[in-house]
Amino acid sequence: MPDIKTPVTVDVFSDVVCPWCFIGKRRLEKAIALVPDIPVQIRYQPYFLNDWIPREGISREEYLTKKFGSPQGYEQIARRVQMAAQADGLVYDIAKVSRQPNTTDAHRLILWAAQLGKQLEMKQRLMDFYFTEGRDLTDREVLVQAAADVGLDGDEVRKLLATDTDVELVSNAAEQAKEAGIQGVPFFIFDNKYAVSGAQSPEDLARVIERASQEASQGEQAAE
Repeated sequence: MPDIKTPVTVDVFSDVVCPWCFIGKRRLEKAIALVPDIPVQIRYQPYFLNDWIPREGISREEYLTKKFGSPQGYEQIARRVQMAAQADGLVYDIAKVSRQPNTTDAHRLILWAAQLGKQLEMKQRLMDFYFTEGRDLTDREVLVQAAADVGLDGDEVRKLLATDTDVELVSNAAEQAKEAGIQGVPFFIFDNKYAVSGAQSPEDLARVIERASQEASQGEQAAE
């Protein structure tokens, strides 16, 4: 019988408005493609890049002024991110964004999508809405549309968003991540053993996946 490998679990701490998380997600997908014989389970965990933003969000101009001194203060960073995104086949068109959202509701959507096996699709749709299309993630109907696009029931999602369902769960999880020492995202934890910070190259991420898989196999053999 062929060996059945135990999946490598990758917990990814990220936020849908974090540009390097947008890029990091694509690089992780490329890393997984480099090791096709190793099964990988990805679990996205909530993180608030800007936990000071109110639930209704603020204007993009106000956000850039508070965080970078002025909108112009972000221009050089934006160009660097745009080039990195383009190299990974992504469209980073942040100039379209007019509103900086609080991402509590986005993380609730990702949580609900995970219960239906749609977490990765939901994460990607929200990021595409924000970074590529400039959609306002504080607009409940935009969130409902994102949910419907990946196969969730839009009417049910609309009803849930109007409540506080899982707000505390998401907020506590994001706070625990910071209390655990995660100060920057994306942050990857492989099989609860190896931690990698930042949007590393697909090759580097693939090597960590291979290492985690080999250790898991050795552990299973030793237990036999």
